[in-house]
Amino acid sequence: MLDKLGSALKKTLSKIAGAVFVDNSLIDQICEELKRSMLEADIPLDIIQGLIEKIKEQSKKDQKGIEKREQLLKLIHDELTNIIGKGEKKIKPDKKAKPYIIMLAGLYGAGKTTAAAKLALYYSKRGFKTCVLGLDVHRPAAPEQLQQMAEKAKVTSLIDKDEKNVLAIYEKYKSKIKKFDLCIVDTAGRDALSKDLIDEITLLKKEIKPRQTFLVIAADIGQTARKQAKTFNEVGITGVIVTRLDGTAKGGGALASCTETGANVVFIGTGEKVQDIETFDPSGFVSRLLGMGDLKALLEKVKTVAEEQQQEQVERIKKGKLTLTDFCDQIKTMQKMGPMDKIAGMVPGLGNLGKMGGVSKKIPEMFGAQEEKIKRWKFAIDSMTKKEKEDPDVLDSSRITRVSKGSHVPTNEIREMIKQYKLVKEFSSTKNQKMDQRMMQKIAKKFGKKLF
Repeated sequence: MLDKLGSALKKTLSKIAGAVFVDNSLIDQICEELKRSMLEADIPLDIIQGLIEKIKEQSKKDQKGIEKREQLLKLIHDELTNIIGKGEKKIKPDKKAKPYIIMLAGLYGAGKTTAAAKLALYYSKRGFKTCVLGLDVHRPAAPEQLQQMAEKAKVTSLIDKDEKNVLAIYEKYKSKIKKFDLCIVDTAGRDALSKDLIDEITLLKKEIKPRQTFLVIAADIGQTARKQAKTFNEVGITGVIVTRLDGTAKGGGALASCTETGANVVFIGTGEKVQDIETFDPSGFVSRLLGMGDLKALLEKVKTVAEEQQQEQVERIKKGKLTLTDFCDQIKTMQKMGPMDKIAGMVPGLGNLGKMGGVSKKIPEMFGAQEEKIKRWKFAIDSMTKKEKEDPDVLDSSRITRVSKGSHVPTNEIREMIKQYKLVKEFSSTKNQKMDQRMMQKIAKKFGKKLF
């Protein structure tokens, strides 16, 4: 997300880190580079000017025990965080006061329906019995789309394909909603901001009395988000969901504009899949842009995906009874987390490799190649017999050749997969042993690997 801005910011930080002296000349250069890169990200000029002035003013002050270089790096991080968001706002539904209702509002094309399903999945994975209610009666096939998205999220959808009165639909399902901990309400949008839209949102808020009302805004609208956030905020928006942050250079404008109006961004959409949603942590987001990683977001993603695994499979792995079928399931689970290069960007250190002579350019290629290899491994496993999947030790040369012909996967890749499988199994069998460096080297040596 915001790759262009992130690359420019990393380049700026590298210049600071590598400078012999941090003087006024360097600070002026840094400010010009920041201004240029943030303008390209569609962040409003007045907000950028405020940032530049603050950096120049604060950089003149010395802090005891902190080098000028470190002071400047921290200042840039903190000020960018203030621009993009002034603090994380966690939404914790109260099960005792069910149903806890979250209503979504926004224009056509912002992604409200998809956001509704994503939110429903997000909260259902955290122990909330969740449903989605379709109140978009204007857009063709809106109820059907919500139903399909709800099925992907494995949550209940409450829709009416014939009724055109939103209050009538709400009254129809009012008693059913009370059986759920949480209800996500999808409302109708308009092509542009209008009195009709604001009146409808105001009416629904009065009747439904949602605990939260989120405005859904697409990242690619850039600075136009300022007007939307300001207008919707007048009817009581409690937060903003910014969608499509994975494929736009203008997301900075949307994030900054929303924050300026006082409507805090609470969630961001980071992809097309139903699990591609994150709580918005401004500090973590900026850290990721600067190449410092965001372990918090990564751990949250891992937690969400891990909860989809069957307990029986987990127990088998703990006991060291890992089969190739389990290994295949682990691969599928890993793929659900998204592209590996996106995950790598969340890990501190992998996102900021600019000082390693072009290594950063090779990272996407490395991860892309690995993903393709994992796909071929799955083809090979699908070509095996049940016995071969459950007991890979029986895979001799003749069997491997047969599997290779059936799956069109080279024999050397199948052998590599088996070696990786055995390595994973060996690690799982040492769960009750002390995993020190000697143990790791022993396992690595056994499988022809070297650990650094």
